Amino acid sequence: MCVLVATVCGSSLAIIDATAINVALPAIQDGLNADITSLQWVIESYALFLGALILVGGVLGDHFGRKRMFAIGVIIFASASAWCGLAEGVMQLIVARGFQGIGAALVVPGSLALLSAHFPQEQRGPAIGQWASFTTLAIVLGPLLGGVLVDTASWRWVFFINLPIAAILLFVLYLGVPESRNESQAGKLDIVGAAFITLGLGGLVFGLLESAHLGFSALEVWGSITAGIVIILAFIYRQMTVKFPMLPLDLFRSRAFSGANIMTFLLYGAMTGCLFFLPFNLMQVHGWSATEAGAALLPLILLISLFSLAASKLVAKLGQRIPLTSGACIAALGFALLALPSNDSGYWSGFLPGIAVLGLGLGIAVAPLTIVVMGAVPTDRSGLASGVNNAASRVAMLMAVAIFGVVMFEIFSSQLQSALQVMPLDNASRIQISERMVHLSGLQPPDGLKANVAEQLHVAVGESFVAGFRAVSLIAAGAALAGGLIAGLTIPPRADVK
Repeated sequence: MCVLVATVCGSSLAIIDATAINVALPAIQDGLNADITSLQWVIESYALFLGALILVGGVLGDHFGRKRMFAIGVIIFASASAWCGLAEGVMQLIVARGFQGIGAALVVPGSLALLSAHFPQEQRGPAIGQWASFTTLAIVLGPLLGGVLVDTASWRWVFFINLPIAAILLFVLYLGVPESRNESQAGKLDIVGAAFITLGLGGLVFGLLESAHLGFSALEVWGSITAGIVIILAFIYRQMTVKFPMLPLDLFRSRAFSGANIMTFLLYGAMTGCLFFLPFNLMQVHGWSATEAGAALLPLILLISLFSLAASKLVAKLGQRIPLTSGACIAALGFALLALPSNDSGYWSGFLPGIAVLGLGLGIAVAPLTIVVMGAVPTDRSGLASGVNNAASRVAMLMAVAIFGVVMFEIFSSQLQSALQVMPLDNASRIQISERMVHLSGLQPPDGLKANVAEQLHVAVGESFVAGFRAVSLIAAGAALAGGLIAGLTIPPRADVK
C-alpha cells in the first residue's frame, strides 16, 4: 500500500503541475509583467530538462537505488516549487522551473519502476490499474484546480500546492517502501550523451524563442539553431558508437516502434502547441476567469481518460492500426474545429465542439499508442521502450511550444501592424505598441490613448491573436493527420507482443 500511495503522489506532483500551469500563465504574465517569450521559457525550461534527462533518471534509479533517486527527485521538485512560488521576477521563475524539470526527470520514471519492482507479476497489473486510475483523477483535476487557485488565491499557489503532496509522499516513502536496484545496470550512465542532448535541444529552443525579439537574421538566433542541430547530430553519432548509450538506436529497427514514436511526437506536439495558447484565447481575448478556462478543458480530459480505460478492449477487438489512424484523424478534426471560433464566440457553440472532438480522438489513439510501443520490443526491454516513448512526448512538447510560438508571433504581429495603419496614433504610441507585441493578447495600450482608440486597439489585438490561434490550430490538425498517416503505413493491423 505504501508503494502505491508513494507512486500515485509522485505522479500527481508532475501531472498537476503540468496541467495547472497553462491556466496560470495569463496571471503570471500580469503578475510578473512577462512577455510571451518569457512565458514560453517558463514551460520550456521545465520541458527541456525533463525531456533530456528522463532516460538518465531511470538508469540512475537502477544504479543507485530507485527509492533513493525517487526521494531525491521529490525533494528537488518540491524545493524548486517553493522557489517558483516565491519568484520575484520571471527570470527566477524560469530558472526554478528548470530545477523542477530535473526533479521530475527522477520522479516520473521512478513511479512505475517502484511499482514494477515491489509488486509480484500476478499483482502488478491490478496495482498499475489503480495507479492509472488515481493518475487520471489528477489529470482531470489539474486545470480546474489551477484555475480555482489563481482566482481565489494567486498563481503562486499553483506551485505551493506541490509542497503538502511532497511531504506526504516522503513520509510514506520512508515509512514503508523498501529500497530496490538493478545491479546489472551499473556502469551504464551516458552522462556525455545527456549533456549533448540537453545542449542541443536547448540551442534549438533558444534560437526559436528569441527570434520573436531579435529576428531570424540575428547571429544569436541562427547561430544558436545551427549549434543545436550540430550538437544533436553529435549526440546521435555518440549513441551509435558508445558502449552503453542512453538511447539505444537498435530499438528503431522495429518499424512499429519507430512509427509509434513518430506518431507520439506529432500528436503530443500538436496537442501541446495548440493548448499552450488556448488559455490566453479564453482568458485574455474572451475575458473568462481562470476557473472557467480550466473547466472548459474538462470535456477534453474526461474523454481522454474514459477512452483510455477502455483501450485494451478496443485493441483486442479492432487491433492497433484502426484506433491509431482513426483517433488521429478525429483529433485532427478537433484541432480544425478549434480554428473556427472568432473573438466573440461563446463556449457551447464555439469552443466545446472542437474540445470534445479533440478529446474523443486523443482518447481513442493515446492508449493504443502505448500498447504498440510496449509490444514492439522484447519484454526485457519494455521499460526502456516506455522511457524512449516518454522522452519522445516530452521533446515533442518542448519543440512544439517553440515552433508554434514562432508561427503565432509572426501572424499576430503582421495582422496587428496592418490594423494599426488605419488607427489615429502618433509615432510614439506606434513605437510603444510595436515594442509590446511580444505580449501578444496581453498587450496593454500606451498611456494617454483616447478611450475610443484604446477600444479599437483592444479589438485589433483580440482579432490578431485569434488569427494566429487559427493558424496554430490548423498546423496542429496537419500534424495529427500526418501522425495518422504514419500509423497507417508503419503499424501492422495487430502488432505482435514480443
